[in-house]
Order: sequence, then C-alpha cells, then structure tokens
Amino acid sequence: MSTSVAVLMGGWSSEREVSLVSGGAIVDALANTEFDVRAIDVQRDVAGLVGKLTPAPDVVLNALHGRYGEDGCIQGVLECLGLKYTHSGVMASALAMDKPMAKRLFESVGIPCAPHEIATRADFKAGSVMDKPFVIKPMNEGSSVGVTVVLDDSHLPSLDDGSWTFGDTVMVEKYIPGRELTVAVMGDRALGVTEIKPVSGFYDYTAKYTDGKAEHLIPAPVPEEIYTAAMDYAVRAHNTLGCRGVSRADFRYDDSQNDPGDLILLEVNTQPGMTPLSLVPEQAAHAGINFSDLVRWMVENASCDG
Repeated sequence: MSTSVAVLMGGWSSEREVSLVSGGAIVDALANTEFDVRAIDVQRDVAGLVGKLTPAPDVVLNALHGRYGEDGCIQGVLECLGLKYTHSGVMASALAMDKPMAKRLFESVGIPCAPHEIATRADFKAGSVMDKPFVIKPMNEGSSVGVTVVLDDSHLPSLDDGSWTFGDTVMVEKYIPGRELTVAVMGDRALGVTEIKPVSGFYDYTAKYTDGKAEHLIPAPVPEEIYTAAMDYAVRAHNTLGCRGVSRADFRYDDSQNDPGDLILLEVNTQPGMTPLSLVPEQAAHAGINFSDLVRWMVENASCDG
C-alpha cells in the first residue's frame, strides 16, 4: 500500500499566505510519486483539524509557518494523535520561537549572539532602552514579521497607537552591521552558506517573498574560516535546540572592523519556507538534491516523539 501524506498549510498566523505557497509547492512535488497526498488548509479549529486527519495519515508534512504552526502548538496536537510529522518536535519548536530563550541556549554552547534587552511599551515611553542603532523584534514571530531596524529617532515606531500588534513585550537587540548569511541544516549536516543581498533596506518579509527584491549568492563569497564557522554553528544550534528534519540558521557577518570579521547567529527557523524563492530548496539544489528528493526525505524522516 502507498504511504498516505497529509500536508498541513495555511493556518491563521501572519504568515498564512506564505504557508499556502509552501504547501502548494510540496503537494505538487509529491503529486507524481507513490505517496497518497492530501492537502489540509488548517483553520483555527482543532476539532475540525482532527476530523480532517481521519482516517489517520501515515505522515503529516507540516508546511505551516509562524505562530501556532511552528511554535509547538500543532506539534502537540499531532503528538496527542500519535502521528508522525516532519520538522522539529514540541520542545525544539517552542524554544526556537522564543527568541530570548533560544539565544540563552546558543550562548551556552559557545555560539555568539547579539546583545539584547527585553522591553515593554512603558520602557519605550520612559526613553530608549538601548543605545542606537538597535533592532526591535516580536518575541515569537518568524519571517521578519514585525521587525523594525532603528537607526535613529526617526525610525522609532509608536507602540501605543494601535499599529504595533505583537504584544506588550518585545526584544531589543543590538544592530549588527554587515552581511546577511544563512545556512540550511538537513538532518545532521549543513547544506551550504548563502549570502543574501537585499536590493534595498534589510531582508524583511517583502524581500523574502517578492521576486527581484534580494539576490542570493551561493556559495557565499566569504573567507573559508567564516564559511566553515557558519556551517558548524548552524548544526550546533540545530542540535542544541533538539531540532530534527530541516532547519535554517540566520547570521550577520560584520567584516568592517577586523579580519576575518565577526559572525553572529540571529535565530534558527524550524519551519523554513519551501516557496520558489525560499533558501532551503535553493541550498539543497546546490548540494545536488532536487526539490522532489528534498520533500521525499522529509516524509521518510518524519517521526513522533510520543
């Protein structure tokens, strides 16, 4: 009998549309294989999801992005149902999405991270919480959603006019100048290092998912020791969080002050995008793994912690 695969996509986070594109690409890749595939557009209805997962598939391929889809919530539902699923489990997913906690773990194993403070709306009203420039980040969002780079006072957002929708507490992180690097990890190995060069500004949500907004250079044109360090840090971060399957580590590389420069880990994404513009499929292709084989590997390596 063929292996049945349910692809979860959509969800109700701010990354819903990206998830639908990722899920669609995955369904297309599995369409002409021996797998029996069905797509599930996940809504904010756990009982409805359980119903759609009946009869139980052999594997759930989780293509959800953002809150509730990659922070351990959906993973917990799948654990309760005893279903094998792709990507990281409950604990690793929750840790990776909690940016301050993840940074504590990375620093504990010798991975350099940017200094940060936790700040509230009241802290911002009372004055700057950190010398500029700095970056304001929601505590638990992905795809650079809500990220604001504050170079001077003109870039400070208003946190009390209704435009800030990411909670009362944020992470304020020292701005690291330099270049954007990323590394995909597949199982126990890093696939390569890509330098991302946005056409303008930083690598925000628009640059990530709009064609022509960023250039991807693979292999990244950086010194060999930086390339090697990025690969090592990515695998070390993956293992420290307890990730499984595919993850992606994002870095800043500042070579303006010393040689060879400073490599800083920003975060690990446990549910990296699988859209036509996404970095993991691109790095896999560079490593000789086509998209269909990448998706097949994800299905074949799915598991359930419970």
